[in-house]
Amino acid sequence: MDNEKKRPSEQSQGGSAMKKAKKQWQTPKKNFSTAPSINPGDAGVWATCDMHKEGLCTVELKDLFDQYAQLLYGEDGAANGAVTDLTHHDATDIEADIQQEVQGMQNTTSKQQALFTPVKIDVQCVLFFKTRHPVEPVSFVHRICEDASNDKSLKRTRFVKRLTPMTRMGKANEKSLEEVSKLVLGPFAIRPTIRNHQAMKRDNIIKRVADLVGKPHTVDLTHYNRLILVDVYRNILGMSIVDGDYEKFKRYNLAEIYEPTPQKSEA
Repeated sequence: MDNEKKRPSEQSQGGSAMKKAKKQWQTPKKNFSTAPSINPGDAGVWATCDMHKEGLCTVELKDLFDQYAQLLYGEDGAANGAVTDLTHHDATDIEADIQQEVQGMQNTTSKQQALFTPVKIDVQCVLFFKTRHPVEPVSFVHRICEDASNDKSLKRTRFVKRLTPMTRMGKANEKSLEEVSKLVLGPFAIRPTIRNHQAMKRDNIIKRVADLVGKPHTVDLTHYNRLILVDVYRNILGMSIVDGDYEKFKRYNLAEIYEPTPQKSEA
């Protein structure tokens, strides 16, 4: 009888113990690190690449950018770690190099200290690198393309296509377009590039930017001294101004500078 009387008490105590145990074993919430993103006011460089080569292109560009940062800005632009050479590697070596490069990126002391931060973009064949001072995207990309045009033996990339510097970024809407334009513009031609975006049309962007340039400046899409680049990808808008030699340097397309597409002969 005594045992029967104890059972409910033991079960009750056991139930309380189980409840306490459950409380003790609750999984704590994880603090996930925030992935890099593009924010209004940022500057950087868009890049296009071969299909399904976004990862390899990211590694190539980081090495190329680090090399030029060291060249142009000295110790302030020193890369964290050795530069990876992908030029004469086979597929297996490249994969190993990528793993090593990614590990090097993870070991960077602080994201704030990085001159170039790759940002994942949900657009096929498109990359973005955020930049920080002292890097000025337009002059930085211009120097890379100028060197490539002057000496083809300097080629260090296999998968990079076009580089498009962005002086200032904003949201892809008309209000942001106006805000960014007022900060960037001068007397220029206008060339929009739009991907995966439906809200703003090419002609509307040209008209709106031209209105913001205002008098006494005129828009001439053929004979211009400087060119306004407006790139819109999904919900992101960027703008920059490049010099009149933009066409000379194949619109900053490294692949075309190093290996120009043969011109079709007229029949």
